[in-house]
Amino acid sequence: MRLVVCVDRDDDLGRKAQIDGPIVGRADVVDAAVRLGTADPEDSDTNALFAAVSLLDELRAGGEPCEVCVLTGAAKVGIASDRRVAEQFDQVLERVRASSAYLVSDGAEDEYLFPILASRVRIDGVRRVYIRQSPSLESTYYTLVRALKDPKLRAKTILPFAFVLLILGFAAAGGVLLWGVIGLAIVLGVYLIFWTFDIDETLIDAVRSASADTRQGSVAFGFGLFAVALVGVGFLTGYNQYTGNGGVPAFDRVLLFLQAGLLWWVLGALVWESGRALRRMFSRGRFPRSFVVATTSVAGIGLVSYGIVFLVRYLQHLTPVAQVPFLAGLLVTGLGLVIGAGMIQQHFRAVARRDIPPAPSS
Repeated sequence: MRLVVCVDRDDDLGRKAQIDGPIVGRADVVDAAVRLGTADPEDSDTNALFAAVSLLDELRAGGEPCEVCVLTGAAKVGIASDRRVAEQFDQVLERVRASSAYLVSDGAEDEYLFPILASRVRIDGVRRVYIRQSPSLESTYYTLVRALKDPKLRAKTILPFAFVLLILGFAAAGGVLLWGVIGLAIVLGVYLIFWTFDIDETLIDAVRSASADTRQGSVAFGFGLFAVALVGVGFLTGYNQYTGNGGVPAFDRVLLFLQAGLLWWVLGALVWESGRALRRMFSRGRFPRSFVVATTSVAGIGLVSYGIVFLVRYLQHLTPVAQVPFLAGLLVTGLGLVIGAGMIQQHFRAVARRDIPPAPSS
């Protein structure tokens, strides 16, 4: 069985046509394309959906068994949207036992998801959809106006400019223009950090997920709250170590801070993964395999990090020689767990590939 996959990474189907993914089947995909085209005739995703249906018909005309599906992400493109696409693709593969797939894309943005799809099934090719336009509509003014109607582009271009005007305006009105420039530099610096690492998207996604978990009575919210509390305890414990050793050099106090906080942070990560695993088990009826990989990897990274802190303290002559075997044990055990997590992941992938039935010979 071959699968034709079309990806709507920014969830235009959900925002404009109120259609949730994944969408499987020719009739449902055609209906989704018509509804999206009616809601926004200028959206290029409509053409991508029809192109996926056209490719499906072309493959079926050649006598090949195949199916079409559409995966939707999130309005805020990034980690959250890619995770949603991956989860939907797993759901589709559970329903359609496909051995290979074609990706239909209307732009380079959707093709960023190629590694996610290729990690689950063999990708035989990518079909790009190009939209022909009238030359009279391709003026600079029209292109700029249409681009600024995109909420994602406005957030990345207009918002920083608005920060500049507001901060400088308030500073000039208060007669503290210099402080306004300093504040502007700080605000723009924080904004660029959030934008570069998608921190804002992660925070928004966490708040939405927590809100949904609270309404649905999910166990993940309680586990997540406990994990955040453990991380806070780690920072507080490290801070007490930092401030309680005033006569120690600053670098050594930083090492004490890390050494005191690492254990609590690792425990917080393990509690967080446990909550996510329980939520998946209750929603899907089976315990996720990824839990074993995640917890093993977290434990290994925690031990390696703890061992590195001990190693630096030993090089700074803050750790006695008698603790060297303990240091070596931490590093060896941590590296072994990290390697073991990778081996377990490869084993699970091999098992998943064996579970996929071979494509019927023509």
